[in-house]
Amino acid sequence: MKTTTVDVTSFRTPLDPLVVEKRLRALPGVRTVSANFASASATVTYDEATTDVGALRDAVQDCGFHCSGEVVPRHVCAPGSDTVGPDNPKAPGHPHGADAGHAGHARHAGSPRPAGAKSTEAGDDAMADMGHGPGMDMETMARDMRNRFFVAFGFTIPIFLLAPMGMDFLRVPPPFGWDLDRTLFVLASAAILWPSWPFVIAAIRALRRGVFNMAVLVLLSVGTGYLFSVGATFFFKADQFYEASALLLVFILLGHWLEMRARAGASDAIRGLMDLAPPMAMVERDGVEKEVPTSEVLVGELVVVRPGGKIPVDGVIEDGASEIDESMLTGESMPVSKKAGDTIVGGAINKAGVIRYRATKVGSDTALAQIVKLVQEAQNSKAPAQLLADRASQWLVLAAIAIGLLTFAVWFWVVGQTLLFAMTLTITVFVIACPDALGLATPMAIMVGTGLGAKHGILIKDAGALENAVKLNVIVLDKTGTLTMGQPKVVQVVAAAGFDETAVITAAAAIEKGSEHPLAVAILERAAQLTIPAAAEFKALEGRGAEARVDGKAVLLGNRRLMDERKIALGALADEAARLAGSGRTVVHLARDGQLIGLVAIADATRPTAGETIRQLQALGVKVAMLTGDNAGTAQRIGDELGIDIVLADVLPGDKAAKIKELQSQGNKVGMVGDGVNDAPALTQADVGFAIGAGTDVAIESADVVLMRSDPLDVVKAIELSRATLRKMHQNLWWAVGYNVVAFPLAAGVLYPITLSPEIAALSMSGSSAIVAINALLLKRTRLGEPKGHRRPAISKTAPKPAV
Repeated sequence: MKTTTVDVTSFRTPLDPLVVEKRLRALPGVRTVSANFASASATVTYDEATTDVGALRDAVQDCGFHCSGEVVPRHVCAPGSDTVGPDNPKAPGHPHGADAGHAGHARHAGSPRPAGAKSTEAGDDAMADMGHGPGMDMETMARDMRNRFFVAFGFTIPIFLLAPMGMDFLRVPPPFGWDLDRTLFVLASAAILWPSWPFVIAAIRALRRGVFNMAVLVLLSVGTGYLFSVGATFFFKADQFYEASALLLVFILLGHWLEMRARAGASDAIRGLMDLAPPMAMVERDGVEKEVPTSEVLVGELVVVRPGGKIPVDGVIEDGASEIDESMLTGESMPVSKKAGDTIVGGAINKAGVIRYRATKVGSDTALAQIVKLVQEAQNSKAPAQLLADRASQWLVLAAIAIGLLTFAVWFWVVGQTLLFAMTLTITVFVIACPDALGLATPMAIMVGTGLGAKHGILIKDAGALENAVKLNVIVLDKTGTLTMGQPKVVQVVAAAGFDETAVITAAAAIEKGSEHPLAVAILERAAQLTIPAAAEFKALEGRGAEARVDGKAVLLGNRRLMDERKIALGALADEAARLAGSGRTVVHLARDGQLIGLVAIADATRPTAGETIRQLQALGVKVAMLTGDNAGTAQRIGDELGIDIVLADVLPGDKAAKIKELQSQGNKVGMVGDGVNDAPALTQADVGFAIGAGTDVAIESADVVLMRSDPLDVVKAIELSRATLRKMHQNLWWAVGYNVVAFPLAAGVLYPITLSPEIAALSMSGSSAIVAINALLLKRTRLGEPKGHRRPAISKTAPKPAV
């Protein structure tokens, strides 16, 4: 099975994606489909042996939408494009992937169509009929809707002056003695036909696929008023609705224009990621530097990047050194020093020197392409609440039609009101229903939320993970590499009477100089700013330590066993050595001329943000458990130091998943934070798996959330983001449901003589959708990871007790 994201432009209503989903699901080999109005794309999981991207593209175009291929970062395409066709060797879905180099690209306009390729003329023509060119982005579509609004508004002004809807003081007579109804017909046709055409096309293609959307209601309301008025003008005697229909469409277009502007803002994050890599790259070919499109860089080519330039593709530095800013990719704020032999990733910025590096991953294989793919799939995924909302929105359209017809029947035939009155209320019912608000409620929130997470180096794989993260009440943190640095550090130096810390650490560093042993590295790191004397007559003592002469004096460095062998008394430091060893530290003893001069305590030091992470998780009401293979003493020391609620010690690597299952069996919703490779079974077993320290290696199947940095505080940010996103989803859903519950009775005239006009109904409908979109955009203002008031959660009776 393969998953890809294909471009689907020209969505006009939030229920249009249902048309595409229904068509794509009917294709053989398609497993799952999730189309998104906000991102204008669809994520499809399919069997490569049965179907391909070309078939997916044709199916989208059969629905009347434009599809130019797979959505990828700009560096994979030709400059200026966001998509590659299915015949492009660099497309993610192409069997040869990026290895094909620049052998082929997406077909450019005007180039010959490959033999046997299915024509897409019908799809492109349909898009042209809708008044905009194929492949418009959201901002361009918003401008198109704005233009339609202004045209409708411009022609509606004279219509309103000729027929001012009861406000006779504004009325003006037709010029030159023209017939009023025929004059209104000409003006209304100009105000309605071209501006409303996208809704007509959207309604027709939806009905062809058995989907009922907002466009169907717009067609019924505006179309009914316009066609009835045409009949009253030319075929029978009745009052006309030209002014009401035109004004109604003006408000509908205004609402959709504002909604599209908001929707364009929701995709800022993904657009920012797609634009990270430069469109052009400087490569060395035949000994000459040559600028080529990034999409044409080959694996193995030498790429040159100067100070201030963006790195086009992934690779390994061969010549030069620099400071590399990867903040846009990983969220790491400080530039990282890189030298020959280090890997660099496309999209990062070279801040200092000139570097030459060998390209190792290009096209859809780059880290940036993988990150974009992950974010796209997350944004297109649907939360369980959205699946229910999609079904409800379909029934809402049918309910609006049924209630509208019932309203006409009751008021015209039962109550005996005039045809004009009954028709007005019917149109009001058609237009006030707002399935768009239901359709937008969760996709907009998910799109903004996942985009915000990507900016912080937090990649959430799907909407289900967002919802599950909110329910977590226990977070299990793997100790090594998550809470601790994963490398020994000197945590304490104890000097004997008559000596100081500097004398102890410099003597130890003199012996360890040149050694690559982890304990030696820790000591040398501590002495980095000190003057280290030279050591002579060095001798390693296997399993015990080392000895040498430093400043002409015999110095011993090692464990307690070495001290006992050489009969060196610990004296006043005996109790301190026992205390340090008992608390899980590795104690290095240092003696000079037969006298103990100090102790160096080494431990796997906790991360600087570990304590704050624990406090903030507890402030959120989440219990914190630490999972480690260390002995109980070491584990308890770190647990006490950080204030951890549950300590799980002496856990073998193969038993981690069983510990997660044990916590779940006690009724807890458990999140696991660990390495995406070594902790894969535990991450999979957890309700939500957080892979920490992934860097740019984001293709981690076992995790639901990928944290690109090694900062445990990002776990807090991920949970806060999940809660904020779900809160917006619930707010939007409650608003959408509440609006429609109140709107239908008002529109149907239940509170007569208090009634609503179609124009007010149109403004209410458009306003409802705009409120949902704007409320989702407020997520961008969420501040993640800020300290909160500490609230230590009580450990439930069923929770495991801390190890001792």
